[in-house]
Amino acid sequence: MASKPAADIINSIGGADNVVALTHCATRLRFTLKDASGIDQKAVEAIPLVLGAVPQTGNRYQVVIGGAVETVYNDIMALPELKNMGKGDSIADVKAAERAKGPRGKFAGLDTFFEVLSDSFRPILGALLGASLFITFMALMATLGVIPAWNAPGVTLDPSWQFVNLMWQGVFVFLPLMVAYNASKRMGADPWVGFGIMAVVMLPGFAAIGQTDGAESVFGGHASVVQIFGLPLTVFDYSSQVFPPLIMAAVLALLTKYLKKIIPSSVQLIFVPFIAMLVMIPLTAFVIGPIGVYGGAGLGNFLNSINDFSPFIFAVVIPLAYPFMVPLGLHWPLNAVMLLNIQSLGYDFIQGPMGAWNFAAFGATAGVLFLAIREKDRLMKQTATGALAAGLLGGISEPSLYGIHLRFKRIYPRMLIGCLVGGVIIGLGGGVKTSAFVFTSLLTIPAFDNIPLYTIAIAAAFFTAMILVILSGYQTPEQKAEVAAQAAEDEAAESAKKAAVAASHVAAPVAVASMAGTGTAVATVLATIGSPVAGIVVPLVDVPDPVFSKGIVGLGVGVDPTGDTVYAPGAGKVVVAQPTGHAFGLLLDNGVEMLIHVGIDTVNLAGKGFEVKVSAGDRVEAGTPLVTFDRAVIEEAGYSLVTPVLVTNPKKFGSIDQAASGSVEVGSPLITVGAK
Repeated sequence: MASKPAADIINSIGGADNVVALTHCATRLRFTLKDASGIDQKAVEAIPLVLGAVPQTGNRYQVVIGGAVETVYNDIMALPELKNMGKGDSIADVKAAERAKGPRGKFAGLDTFFEVLSDSFRPILGALLGASLFITFMALMATLGVIPAWNAPGVTLDPSWQFVNLMWQGVFVFLPLMVAYNASKRMGADPWVGFGIMAVVMLPGFAAIGQTDGAESVFGGHASVVQIFGLPLTVFDYSSQVFPPLIMAAVLALLTKYLKKIIPSSVQLIFVPFIAMLVMIPLTAFVIGPIGVYGGAGLGNFLNSINDFSPFIFAVVIPLAYPFMVPLGLHWPLNAVMLLNIQSLGYDFIQGPMGAWNFAAFGATAGVLFLAIREKDRLMKQTATGALAAGLLGGISEPSLYGIHLRFKRIYPRMLIGCLVGGVIIGLGGGVKTSAFVFTSLLTIPAFDNIPLYTIAIAAAFFTAMILVILSGYQTPEQKAEVAAQAAEDEAAESAKKAAVAASHVAAPVAVASMAGTGTAVATVLATIGSPVAGIVVPLVDVPDPVFSKGIVGLGVGVDPTGDTVYAPGAGKVVVAQPTGHAFGLLLDNGVEMLIHVGIDTVNLAGKGFEVKVSAGDRVEAGTPLVTFDRAVIEEAGYSLVTPVLVTNPKKFGSIDQAASGSVEVGSPLITVGAK
């Protein structure tokens, strides 16, 4: 049976009929939808396990899950209603419909390009991460002196350690085959044909051709050229190469599409793969392979020349660039360069500075988590906890980036300062290198050659970003108000379940006293709340909004105003003062938390007709004006003026009772709060 979160996610994005296609990456569900315009972003993000949601161009929609993404993906695919996914409009139809709405230019193509790149690596990220931890372990053993420098030329390990060292090589040596399979499948070609084409240039026999008599050594001894039927064949070691299989898969996909057009369907099973291999194997060996190797090497050498010219500049630029590259998917080519560096140079110089970005991102998330715990923001605490765990233990930044940072733009400047601090430290120390392709997490610190320098740099990046976020906050005043209102709503909803008896007293006034000698105990009145506005008392059950009338937000009464000004009902602090003027949250000195909501659905007026007199954080006394409103504007817009006056922390008290009926003046007793 599929899990409830899986069904909730599908329902929140318009149901199964709205889903055209679904894939997933390391942390995100990637939906292609028929129509993404009507999705309620907050409803999606409120689902347990969901860390965030990211709308994209072309009705693409991403839901950030984190490390459990594969489980949630499998649960969604197991839903019976998903069996017919995509059988209506095809992805091509959806794209054509989007193009028909207006020019999308390069953006749709850019999305597609980087999705292909991502999907070529995404299925093997787990294997890469597992293999990188084996390399980290070997590096740690060498650092501790248990084994010699395992990756140094001419070093021979004990057979036992040779076996351990083989545990990571299967992934990295045969990485081109994995990429070829994934890329071919993603672009619509037969993945096993792509695998088989790439496998030819990785055969021992192919490498042996480069050792025959007459072969000419090139590329600094990393390759050789031999004549095959009068044509020059460049023989490389294609282990760990990723650019050649990517280019090969793209050409194979185009060729496959063409062959299926000209070859009858009855014989396609035989002749499409045969002709594809007949064309692509020589093309890959003679042209595509060398282009991919030289192109990747050229990009790597360019970056290496910058690093050689100034390790300081390089170490600063990389962490400052990554926060902008990752959202666009531009980091995938750099990942390929890292792999190529390790294969050709024996080490990589990009991952160290990249670690400064990652840990600055994780530090910003830690700051958000600290504030969420302090502010009792349940949803953000859940989001930040999952994102921080994925980062510190897995080195994965996407849950932090998409779940938090891109939603709260105040974070980015603070995070960039953390990136800068970490990059400067690495640059001043001359840079750090690693002989492994690793996900920069706490577990992979031993993989770097200068462990003390790297540790100091990432710690500085982490704590700088964290402290700056804690000190300055990450929310705008409006977002803070929403969180405070949501926290009050959550608390009230929980207490409402336990306060059914108290809620029953709301419909009529109740005299509360201590009745001695009768054998009956009635709660003593702790506080009497005065009316914040002149008007007619409306029992809570009659307030024209089910959220208020059912006591979900809090317990109290409504007032249909005859005046035009709302006043503080007691001395205390303004916790929430909506800039639209429609709602105020107060914490009174007696511990009573109040919500005064001026009218029903008046938030839609966006402040029109309201003149706010106070701000969040202000100290008020009984009778301090909170807001003045224009009755004519509200009534002309068709909204009710009934104003709920609610106690939002009723579980702290014995009873919340209506204390008046009929007409009331400002300050007249409206609600009595009984002690437990």
